[in-house]
Amino acid sequence: MPAPSSSSSPAASPAVAATAPDPSPTQGSGSASGSGLRSGLGPVALVISAGISVQFGAALAVMIMPRAGAAGVVTLRLAAAAIVLLLLCRPKVRGYSRADWGTVLAFGVAMAGMNGLFYQSIDRIPLGPAVTLEVLGPLALSVIVSRRLVNVLWAGLALGGVVLLSGHGGGGLGFGSLDPLGAAFALGAGAMWAAYIVFSARTGRRFPQADGLALAMAVAAVISLPLGIAEAGSDLLVPSTLALGLGVAVLSSVLPYTLELLALRRMPAPTFAILMSLEPAIAATAGFLVLNQAMSALDALAIALVIAASMGAVRSQIRREAA
Repeated sequence: MPAPSSSSSPAASPAVAATAPDPSPTQGSGSASGSGLRSGLGPVALVISAGISVQFGAALAVMIMPRAGAAGVVTLRLAAAAIVLLLLCRPKVRGYSRADWGTVLAFGVAMAGMNGLFYQSIDRIPLGPAVTLEVLGPLALSVIVSRRLVNVLWAGLALGGVVLLSGHGGGGLGFGSLDPLGAAFALGAGAMWAAYIVFSARTGRRFPQADGLALAMAVAAVISLPLGIAEAGSDLLVPSTLALGLGVAVLSSVLPYTLELLALRRMPAPTFAILMSLEPAIAATAGFLVLNQAMSALDALAIALVIAASMGAVRSQIRREAA
């Protein structure tokens, strides 16, 4: 895994966030091809697993929002996730530079903003459209930081699917029938998601294992705590609400963020960002299975376009690593 170059521009640095290790020079061409295939599919599986976990966790969060409100659920999720990660990782707090701590702080702020804005969004609009709007942030990032035309083309195809999927739950193309504030929150969450991708990659390079993630999660929990207490108060301490909040934390924070951090160590950020276009499809499925939010034929077409774009990005990545 190459270290970030000090001469890299801010826009280019995520693109060198991580790359899979090259095959050993002693291997034959067949072994190298197999190694490239495995190294390419490994981080892809991590990203897809993270997406499934986070979207079903979001569906569970929608079910408990009447108990604690959107800000309360975010506080439960981030606080529980921070406690779990800190206990598991027991990260060291000494020996890091000011730049290291600045990266963790920025990662935590991005995480708190992404979660807070997204949960305010799904409190107002269906899960599918919310994630569809949110994913525009990573898609924009993939176009901005990529230096390869093929990534721009795959992002364009995924964006076409996103536009079609915008009709989910809204009766037709576009987001005109959705709550404007909910749509604005989703777009804001997308911008913070792009920042999350950038600082997750940087944190993964600066801190061992998931130590940086645990510290950033603690920062995010501290930021969200006053808002959660203001909205939910003592309702946050109801045992059943706490238990459900822990479930949301594991599904939507602990598991997916750890998987994504590991993936970003082995996958360029532009490819990771394009893979995030799978999120609307996963969210629509979770909304249908858990929340009874119906999907239409237009949704199915949109999902097919999004998956096609994502698979194209995967194939491009594997071919590049195997070359």
